Amino acid sequence: MKKSVILILLFILILTTVSPQTSFASGDRKLQDEVIYMIMVDRFNNGDPSNDQDANINDPLAYHGGDFKGITEKLDYIKDMGFTAIWLTPIFENMDKGYHGYWIKDFYKTNEYFGSIEEFKKLVDEAHKRDIKVILDFVVNHVGPNHEWVNDPAKKDWFHENKSISNWNDQQEVETGWLYDLPDLNQDNPAVSKYLLDAATWWIQETDVDGYRLDTVKHVPKDFWTEFSAGVKSVKDSFFLIGEVWHDNPNVIVSYQDTGIDGFMDFSQNGSLRTAFEKSNQSLGWLFSNNERNHKLFKRPELLGQFIDNHDMQRFTNLAIQNNQDPVARLKLALSYLYTAPGIPIIYYGTEIALDGGNDPDNRRMMNFEADDELIEYIKQLGAIRQQQLPLTRGEMELLVDNAGMTVYKRTYEDETIIIAINNTSEKQSVVLEEIEKGTELQGFLTGGVVKSDEVGYMIQLESGQAEIYKQVKNPVDNQLPSTILIGSIILLLVILLIWFQRSKQKNSK
Repeated sequence: MKKSVILILLFILILTTVSPQTSFASGDRKLQDEVIYMIMVDRFNNGDPSNDQDANINDPLAYHGGDFKGITEKLDYIKDMGFTAIWLTPIFENMDKGYHGYWIKDFYKTNEYFGSIEEFKKLVDEAHKRDIKVILDFVVNHVGPNHEWVNDPAKKDWFHENKSISNWNDQQEVETGWLYDLPDLNQDNPAVSKYLLDAATWWIQETDVDGYRLDTVKHVPKDFWTEFSAGVKSVKDSFFLIGEVWHDNPNVIVSYQDTGIDGFMDFSQNGSLRTAFEKSNQSLGWLFSNNERNHKLFKRPELLGQFIDNHDMQRFTNLAIQNNQDPVARLKLALSYLYTAPGIPIIYYGTEIALDGGNDPDNRRMMNFEADDELIEYIKQLGAIRQQQLPLTRGEMELLVDNAGMTVYKRTYEDETIIIAINNTSEKQSVVLEEIEKGTELQGFLTGGVVKSDEVGYMIQLESGQAEIYKQVKNPVDNQLPSTILIGSIILLLVILLIWFQRSKQKNSK
């Protein structure tokens, strides 16, 4: 009996390996294949209450208790959702009340509220065991308020003159002004430049992190970024740099692409995403126009970070609620686009539970791991599909239908085609695709349906607020033939073995 059970389990295992889906092996993973989960360390998970100190979960401007151990405990949770990288807000020692991490006090120490450097190293090691990359938020523009360096005569020339930014069109003023009254570092000073680069390379050598998200890029001279990029990549060739150039004009962002920074947060697309999906019956046209523009302007548009919200803006859930919309339904559509369009999806922690929140600091609420998992399961589906279907990360995109919110587009890579349909309207919609080659099948991943062509084309029907991802399968019968023969052979072998075991058992009993 035990042998029979083993054979059956072996049979099931073989069946699970017989799949027409394509995917990339870990060693073949490219930067555009990543899906990043952004974590505000203090607001994610409290794994070690002993380092809480004066944390107060009822004060939105105080520490809440999240730490390195808390993130380490949830790595399987993150992995199961399909994320391949985590981006952590700054982990360095901060000035008083710097729960967010952006008021740095010491670039070489961890924030004591988050844990020791040994605990952080363990976090990185455990993440790597799960094939998850770790990206740190790195700040070079400023230090925390009332930093001791400001009053140190030996470091007087480490800072620009204390003045705010009044003319945001004056780049010199943007680079030298004190942003939010924070002491602005003078990167033109070789001592400052060396200190910052030394700290950045030290963390790579010491902890083996995989990348930096570079804060406030436009407030720092381009020459420094060129030196910085070359310096960190000399330590680790595969090191990934993604910059925050917060500007609606993509030409401003483009001006930094020759500094060695690999990718950038796409703030222009972010505005279009929020407008398109925060309520129903909105056209998605601007998303495709922006994508075409990006391919003309950027050398590596596939490395642009695509996001619907982050720690500096009102949560998307809050936008949907203000528009009297179901935030889960709205998020499903927005995420369906993010996971199937060019660029690197960056998902802010809490999105998977439709965490609510207005402007800063309300958008930084503590994560709730007891919330409903409907959206989590949907993200798992999207993550699995994106990893298995290379056209979604490496293919060309073409808009097929844009009809007042009912949108169909395709991604093509080599001889594979994925078709994505999104019904962003308040009514059931039907469209006929005439441009697609006849005689194939569109096999749905989200609901499992199959669409076959007739003499006109392919009829796609979606309920209001529904999305579907199809794989175009040519000659489906022929494609299934090798698998059918293999499965049939396995079944035949299994039957023969079972008969043999049964006869052996009867012979032994006699």
